[in-house]
Amino acid sequence: MKDSSGANKSYTNNSGDSNQFIIHYKKGTFMRKILFLIFACLLINPACSTLTLESANFAWPVESVLPVNEDGSVTDSRYSIDFNTIPLFYEEFQDSTAYMGKEIRLICDQKGYYYMTANEFKNVYVFQAEEGELILDKKIEISETGIVRPAFNQRDTFIELIDANSNRINLTNEGMKGEL
Repeated sequence: MKDSSGANKSYTNNSGDSNQFIIHYKKGTFMRKILFLIFACLLINPACSTLTLESANFAWPVESVLPVNEDGSVTDSRYSIDFNTIPLFYEEFQDSTAYMGKEIRLICDQKGYYYMTANEFKNVYVFQAEEGELILDKKIEISETGIVRPAFNQRDTFIELIDANSNRINLTNEGMKGEL
């Protein structure tokens, strides 16, 4: 029999037999390792999960009509958004000064996609917000000659675009649903 820190102990049974049971162990190290792994898994697992708030609706009830300032930027204090439109106007007209004296029509759908167009644009641009930027997700061609006096309306599952002739088109972040 070894002392309390040793690896071997022998026991005799109560009847005094010489039958001995030898137990080999290292004082709780195996059990400590198992308990450590269990607690580590319990602590790490919640840290890896992400809190998700479901059924979020990002939709704006009405469009914003935003005048472009002399620097090419628009600001909407109601929805706390501002951005520079010069790249958008350049994409549409290949003219970096085309923004002057214009206004942007902007609306956000339930999923958080931003739809933008302006008078005489041929396209509606669909953007996603990502770390302080609006990233172009889809460019939807609407008219070969340009949209006259466009307006956006929020609908349950789509954004409605109306032109000066009351033509209506349904838009999603994936594209056009119908034609003008």
